[in-house]
Amino acid sequence: MGFRIPGIIRRASFSTTQTTTKGIEVPKGYLAVYVGDNMRRFFIPVSYLNQPSFQELLSQAEEEFGYDHPMGGLTIPCKEDEFLNLTSRLNEL
Repeated sequence: MGFRIPGIIRRASFSTTQTTTKGIEVPKGYLAVYVGDNMRRFFIPVSYLNQPSFQELLSQAEEEFGYDHPMGGLTIPCKEDEFLNLTSRLNEL
């Protein structure tokens, strides 16, 4: 099982958490995104899509990857710690 960061569900492959597989369903109201060099999978609330700072990440993803995301979720082109910092700020809104 993954651990929960308020507003974001993180699935990682560390020994303290369950290994992520594509077979895990995305919870209702969330979107799967892949972040960082290791393409770690996160489930984010769809409400983030309305936030200007997250829309900036989406623009960067469009520039770098276009609309082809073979992982089955959106690929976000930033470091994992930057992504977690952004999502923690979005949780405070």
